[in-house]
Amino acid sequence: MSDGADSKVVDLLVIGAGPTGMACAIEAQRAGFSAMMVDKGCLCNSLFHYPAHMTFFTTPELLEIGDMPFSSPNQKPNRSEALEYYRKVAEFYSLDVRQYENVVRVDGRDGNFTVHTVDQFGRPIHHRARKLVVATGYYDLPNYLGIPGEDLGKVKHYYHEPHPYYGLDVLVIGGKNSAAIAALDLWRHGAKVTLVHRGKEISKSVKYWILPDINNRIKNGEVDAHFDSAVTNITEDDVTIATRRGKLTIPNQFVFALTGYHPDFEFIERLGVKLDKTNDRCPVCNPATLESNVPGIYAAGVIVAGERTSEIFIENGRFHGKLIAADLRRKLEAVA
Repeated sequence: MSDGADSKVVDLLVIGAGPTGMACAIEAQRAGFSAMMVDKGCLCNSLFHYPAHMTFFTTPELLEIGDMPFSSPNQKPNRSEALEYYRKVAEFYSLDVRQYENVVRVDGRDGNFTVHTVDQFGRPIHHRARKLVVATGYYDLPNYLGIPGEDLGKVKHYYHEPHPYYGLDVLVIGGKNSAAIAALDLWRHGAKVTLVHRGKEISKSVKYWILPDINNRIKNGEVDAHFDSAVTNITEDDVTIATRRGKLTIPNQFVFALTGYHPDFEFIERLGVKLDKTNDRCPVCNPATLESNVPGIYAAGVIVAGERTSEIFIENGRFHGKLIAADLRRKLEAVA
């Protein structure tokens, strides 16, 4: 429509088109309700921005949604396989996915919400829905270090592939899976890698086939590591690290600050959803239905765990759609 307004009213609008958001839309449709998803990026936007050759720490069947088999020749599927699988699921269920629409505001109340979005060109669009699900994940908002130089273009909070960093001095900040995988990948493709972590060692939670690899590279001096340390300053040509032995400044061309991510708490609160500050900022919601303190607005996926972003994954978040669909059956009249 010329004014960007969508004339139809859907039963459920899901904000976020990742695997959990897809599962919510699928279960709503299977229960007889109309559903739409909006996402500021592409389908499974977070997965798309994972490292190009990432391997999941799980088996294919634990990534399945909508009772569709995930066939893979690998015991642990990779990013490309997952993206292909979720595209096929979206196609099979004819999911209504509005990609590259960023939600800027939500008006209305239970039974009559208006979701205001803008497309990639800044044009306004308006969608109407009876119920909403917020399944926005957490991967879009990095945990910043708050140090001088972090805003330089050479500092990145996401790692994709190693080729552009061949032969360069690269610093990786962090001690969990993302940092370990990036450090190894960069080293194997010719970068000179330094790793800095505030902990005493690489986290024990790192994938079991990655942990001995990164520890051996550090032991052999192939990756230079500084533990109980923190980066204090970044300039165009070097970085300064506060180490156990004092201040250290080393040459540097690129920094990967892989220090984790967090949900968009501000957006959640703008919807009127309360965050429990005594419980790691978890949204206040009914655990049996996932409906928040705002009638008609549900939480799903990793945001349910607030700041505990390592608690909910695709493997368990995919079941949130069934809880929400069951509540929709109780509260909405199914579409004929």
